[in-house]
Amino acid sequence: MHRFAPLLRFLFVQYCMTAGILLVVIPWSRVWDRLVLEFAQYPFFPFLQLPHFRAAVAGFGLVHFVWGIHDLYLLLSRRELDHGESAS
Repeated sequence: MHRFAPLLRFLFVQYCMTAGILLVVIPWSRVWDRLVLEFAQYPFFPFLQLPHFRAAVAGFGLVHFVWGIHDLYLLLSRRELDHGESAS
């Protein structure tokens, strides 16, 4: 399993960055409005339309994006360390 760890970490970085971008952009797009209409019959429908809720979803996306950047940095710095040690 150890040899697949960098691949799994890279896939996790891809997930975090993609989910982050989507969660930041979609709440402010027309896609959100169409998705929210699917929940019109539920009592929480007005809550989904609040700008504060959209901002919370976008904030959650921003956390995902920053987490992905952080893990990418760790992945690349660890790779540099591994290559630096093998060259010595």
